[in-house]
Amino acid sequence: MSLPVSHAVAAILHESKQPLIVDEIELPEELSFGQVLVQVHFSGICGAQINEIDAVKGPDKFLPHLLGHEGSATVLAVGAGVKHVQVGDHAVMHWRPGAGLQADPPTYQWRGRPLNAGWVTTFNTHAVVSENRVTPIPSDFDLTLAPLLGCSVTTAFGVISNDAHVKPGESVVIVGAGGVGLALVQAAAAVSAYPIVTIDIGEEKLRAAEKLGASHTFMNDGQDLAARVRKVCGGGPDVIIETTGVPSLIEWAYESSAKDGRTILVGVPPKDPKPAIHTLPLHFDKVLTGSHGGDSKPAYDIPRLIRLTQASRLHLGEIPTKVWPLSKINEALLALREGCVGRQLIQM
Repeated sequence: MSLPVSHAVAAILHESKQPLIVDEIELPEELSFGQVLVQVHFSGICGAQINEIDAVKGPDKFLPHLLGHEGSATVLAVGAGVKHVQVGDHAVMHWRPGAGLQADPPTYQWRGRPLNAGWVTTFNTHAVVSENRVTPIPSDFDLTLAPLLGCSVTTAFGVISNDAHVKPGESVVIVGAGGVGLALVQAAAAVSAYPIVTIDIGEEKLRAAEKLGASHTFMNDGQDLAARVRKVCGGGPDVIIETTGVPSLIEWAYESSAKDGRTILVGVPPKDPKPAIHTLPLHFDKVLTGSHGGDSKPAYDIPRLIRLTQASRLHLGEIPTKVWPLSKINEALLALREGCVGRQLIQM
């Protein structure tokens, strides 16, 4: 079917390690099987986009391309085979596969050349995405909060429940109080973990963590963190969740957990330098594992978390956010790099 809109404005990654270019792009002329056209309202910015811009996994063979993987949107059109969303639905856009079809990624046009995109992109005013990257939500749910359910909050609850298997009364240490870290505090509190310790280099972030449920907060200021954590936790923590991807902090988290503790890596480290760990404790019940979005299942998790929010059991509105216009997306990215508190949102 032909699309009701033909152009969009988008933030384009044209060259690695360079600012994004905000410009007009041409949409495909029609939707293919399993594709959905949405109008994007708000997009979150995640550390994953910083990693893409910086090409931390190696040379980017898809340039130029679009970015973004968490957002809120309205469905404008659906392609053949689409059954889980309808025109007019409000939806969360997410990078983890949900219900429905996984379609071919769209190809846009920019300045007379092909512009690549994945199964979902959110740094554009309109997007063609796979059906399984959008989950319908109630029409009265706050569209500024909905992007948090596309990555940070669903990841956090998945890490606590699926990766770390936190039980009531277990001690949890969260390294890094960014968007995911603050959501992890709420997720740990929701399952009655105690103590919940948050570590960061920013006082404002630590104050935010306290408001969201952290029982103890520590500045990473060169003092003996391990000793302070052991004193609070009565020994090595049951669970340490590392969100920054900094190799030295990954090493610290692994070494500081209990002999049978679990260390969950959420942050992605650079290719160099690589973290160095002593693997012998892994043979004696110690656990070290990476997380892939908390193994979340959007079609199941997003409605569940919305119910908790509507019942005032989950306080998404208390996670600090700052809203930027699309024209200032590079400033928003810089704020994220510099450790601005909470989640940075782009309003389309």
